[in-house]
Amino acid sequence: MSSPFITQATAARDAARALAVLPRGRKDAALHAMADALLAAQTQVLVANREDVAAAEEAGTARAMIDRLTLSEDRIAAMAQGLRDLASLPDPVGDVLRGFTTADGLRITQVRVPFGVVGIIYEARPNVTADAAGICLKSGNAALLRGSSSALKSNRAVVAALREGLQGQGIDPNAVCLVEGGREVTTEMMTARGLVDVLIPRGGAGLINAVVTGSTVPVIETGTGNCHLFVDAEADQQMALDIILNAKTQRPSVCNALETLLVHEAIAEEFVPKVLDVLTGAGVTVHGDESMTSLSGRVVPAAEDEFDAEYLSLDLAARLVKDVDDAVAHIRAHSSGHSETIITKNLATANRFTSQVDAAAVLVNASSRFVDGGEFGFGAEIGISTQKLHARGPMALPEMTSTKYVIVGDGHTRA
Repeated sequence: MSSPFITQATAARDAARALAVLPRGRKDAALHAMADALLAAQTQVLVANREDVAAAEEAGTARAMIDRLTLSEDRIAAMAQGLRDLASLPDPVGDVLRGFTTADGLRITQVRVPFGVVGIIYEARPNVTADAAGICLKSGNAALLRGSSSALKSNRAVVAALREGLQGQGIDPNAVCLVEGGREVTTEMMTARGLVDVLIPRGGAGLINAVVTGSTVPVIETGTGNCHLFVDAEADQQMALDIILNAKTQRPSVCNALETLLVHEAIAEEFVPKVLDVLTGAGVTVHGDESMTSLSGRVVPAAEDEFDAEYLSLDLAARLVKDVDDAVAHIRAHSSGHSETIITKNLATANRFTSQVDAAAVLVNASSRFVDGGEFGFGAEIGISTQKLHARGPMALPEMTSTKYVIVGDGHTRA
């Protein structure tokens, strides 16, 4: 007898076959219907979310995770708008990446096609449920959504609304499925090769590593964000202060928030007091090595492993570096490969940094908070991929497709 998950995955596979050939107009209409249904269900979603948040608070969940879990009218409106924004974007399915005719007269084209069934395993954030469902639908994929138990009631309410929107457009609601159950269901999902075409984990390092190492289904790896910012000796210091404050405090609980500050030692005595004024004034605790603690009593000593940390809170690791090469060496040793920033007026130094730092995104004189699918104009995103295969950086519609070659002949046979 099939398990409930296998039954669900089989139904999603049937839905994926129909989605793969659905014209753009119907997919876009479905996205608008999903947005309408989500807004209509706002009261139910908020009631469910309040129950999840209360349970998380009672369990002593970290403040950063509570922030990720919490929905509001504004956040639900943003979820709905994200679905509508996807409807306005080009459909990647069927795009011709290249086409040519061989010397033998064969016409060969490489076209984008959906993966099929995409499994997404993620923590807390119920807004990811709507984003992932919308991106999968627009790219012609069925979505198996495995959210965390902490957001279960919220996710049930969101998925119920999205499925209602699909059904109203005559689209199989099994195109969006919420996967429920214990750890054994997650294991089933990770080993459902042949039913699930690709898995995408989104969350902390523990979750991502568990999926990467335990899955027999192909995995697109998203990464944690130990994001660095290097203030060069030739930086515009006011610009640096503005960017550091934004990157750290605008929303500290997300993966593109600043976690480590590197300051060129040539400007340390002048710049460090300024940046400490700005950061401590915003409630940030700066954790520094000896080079930083020796400059100010406002810096608390950092343990060695804190330079590998993703705080996701109003905490920041900091140290001095000798030059751009020292900054790059530190980043290479501690980076999670997400987003790395330099503040400098020297073009040669900027080019040296961008060419030598290995990350999904490298920024010059801009906040790492811009490393986001919406800010890039991609619409909603599945996550930020830090791997080097297929997709790297914000994963939007094109990254949720594979390709196939279509070969047209006229009775061709090979000698």
